[in-house]
Amino acid sequence: MADLRGRFLKGVSLSVLFGLGAVSAAQAEYFERINTFPVYKTLPEGVDQATETVAEIIYATKDGRTLVFTDSPGEAIVFVNAANPLNLQPMGRTALGGEPTSVAVGETFAYAGVNTSEDYVNASGHLAVIALDGLGITAKCDAKGQPDSVAISPDGKFVAIAIENERDEDLNDGVIPQMPAGHLAIFDLDETGTPTNCDAVRIVDLTGLAEIAPTDPEPEFVSINSQNQVVVTLQENNHIAVVDLASGEVVSHFSAGTASAENIPVSKARMSDASGSTEDVKREPDAVAWIDDERFVTANEGDYEGGSRGFTIWNTKGEVLFDSGNQMEHLGMANGHYPAKRASKKGTEPEGVTVGEFGGEKLIFVNSERGNFVAVYKDTGAEPEFVQFLPTHVGPEGSLAIPSRDLFVVANEVDSAEDNVRAQVSLYKFGADAPSYPMVVSETDPEKGAPIGWGALSALAADPEDGNKLYAVSDSFYDDARIYTLDISSKPAKIVAYATVQGGKQAKLDLEGISVSKDGGFWLASEGNPDKELQHLLLKVGTDGQVQEEITLPEELNAQSARFSFEGVAEFEMDGKTLVAVAVQREWKDDPKGMVKLAIYNPADKSWGFVHFPLDKPKSAAGGWVGLSEIVSMGDGKFAILERDNKGGEDAAIKQITTISLEGVTPAAYGSELPVVQKHYAMDILPALAEGKGWVLDKPEGLTITADGRLILVTDNDGVDDAPGETRLIDLGPASRLN
Repeated sequence: MADLRGRFLKGVSLSVLFGLGAVSAAQAEYFERINTFPVYKTLPEGVDQATETVAEIIYATKDGRTLVFTDSPGEAIVFVNAANPLNLQPMGRTALGGEPTSVAVGETFAYAGVNTSEDYVNASGHLAVIALDGLGITAKCDAKGQPDSVAISPDGKFVAIAIENERDEDLNDGVIPQMPAGHLAIFDLDETGTPTNCDAVRIVDLTGLAEIAPTDPEPEFVSINSQNQVVVTLQENNHIAVVDLASGEVVSHFSAGTASAENIPVSKARMSDASGSTEDVKREPDAVAWIDDERFVTANEGDYEGGSRGFTIWNTKGEVLFDSGNQMEHLGMANGHYPAKRASKKGTEPEGVTVGEFGGEKLIFVNSERGNFVAVYKDTGAEPEFVQFLPTHVGPEGSLAIPSRDLFVVANEVDSAEDNVRAQVSLYKFGADAPSYPMVVSETDPEKGAPIGWGALSALAADPEDGNKLYAVSDSFYDDARIYTLDISSKPAKIVAYATVQGGKQAKLDLEGISVSKDGGFWLASEGNPDKELQHLLLKVGTDGQVQEEITLPEELNAQSARFSFEGVAEFEMDGKTLVAVAVQREWKDDPKGMVKLAIYNPADKSWGFVHFPLDKPKSAAGGWVGLSEIVSMGDGKFAILERDNKGGEDAAIKQITTISLEGVTPAAYGSELPVVQKHYAMDILPALAEGKGWVLDKPEGLTITADGRLILVTDNDGVDDAPGETRLIDLGPASRLN
């Protein structure tokens, strides 16, 4: 098989890829995800589990055995028993009568910021003091404005609140100043943790500090060190202040400045390519966390004018000790987690940051809100070392290190039952010998100085001669359709080359199937969409991606077609002929209910024949549909079929491989009665999909049999668009298991 005309990237290590020192397994241990807990499970009995629930800011009790987080749409603080991290159990919800913005936990109480503002001008809110014994509210302390972040000092003497009094994004294009100004609120706590100044909060005036809108400081996030100094980010003002809590005096303050990132995606095209660079972009930091009493780290999410797509380490004098530049962007690209729809805005959008000590090393955890991952770095006192890439669910917002229990926790806030995305709390355990994720990474493209961007892998094919070489395609999420070459000889597998499919009459393709052709090149199946005037296409392409032939279905059949069409293609030999089988995902207008077509193309006489495949009925309690995702030739007219429902998480019920044989079956011309193939259940792949302890992914899309007889499965991550973003490449064992 000729190699693709692509970009071959041999021997480029991940440490070189990210410009970081590698941390070997001998030097450090790793985190392994051990549990994913849907927030809807905390709803009271009888409440519809489709109700929107959110896990946003998360904290833990001192013993680390109870997790506490904010549920904004539910206007509640949620308590979860984490005594057994493998089996989280809801403890209760405390109704707040307003929107919780943040929470911190002391020895006796939880402290929640509650927004009760009528509008952007009439800002109001309070600190709700919640007893851990009984979960009742014992006090409501007026914070004199709309709270955002809440922090409690390590010694339990102070609670600090960033009173943002946030701007109206629809007013004057969101540009500040917009009154009222925000401030820092300080509550003093007695030995029991009760605020002693509940009726007389101490206010720290932060006006006049920033160069940007000095009359309208908008504090975003707070963190407190062991010296009872609080660092405050003023995100929209692009400013940072350090305040002494005992005196309420501003110790230091400085601009957050700007940062640049080279060779990253910046164009509005929906691609994960290094299309340009950003220069001198305002950081506009969001979350902040102390590394020690002299240094802290910010996640530079940005707001309306900024977002440098990275994180920065500072000292209290305002000196930049380290800036990550393009590292977060390149991590997203290399691991298939790049949010291409956000490339022209703020990219991976680092928003959260946490610090914790594990295995004798201080680690920095940086959340990518849009890329759905956490980057783990080791603090060295100078340039931090990249350690590990952790997948999360959708919209990782809050994170929490619990070193005493070797746990790291992420709160994922995006929730929509209708879109099959539910808010989650994810737990990771420290102590693994090696990371189990990612399963696929890309090598560096030397021409662009960045990793090969990829995602939405929708089909697999095996090289017929090399047991360690696979080919994959990306679907319509991206503007360009691509064929990727994967080297699976090591873990993680590596994307080492790609070719862009081009030269056809139809510019936009939705590749859902790939098969290696014995005479060179590939067969590709492109799913059509009658509503968008996209044809259902079988394509013959060269190894360079150039389209050699576009093959369409009979016109009378096209008239009966629907949105869910071509999903998998397989070249095969039968009765001395070379034929091509194409799987149609769901029923078309002319199909009996529960029957889908397998289309058989004969390249010799350019004819089509068809058979019917009987689908399983949906089994999920959440309903949905069942369809086909892949077809793989097993030789002698036998095929493995990937059959799945469209449900994920606990609703997933059918993710399976069935087999069929065309021996003795004659495909019929369209318009004739179609024969029905007999299918045989071969393998349930739900257990394999659940092994990662995350949300069970609803789209196993690619399946192939390697030259040495291994059965390999890949999932489609939907381009990290309202989807977890994980790509799982799973070795299901010898293909003989299907017999």
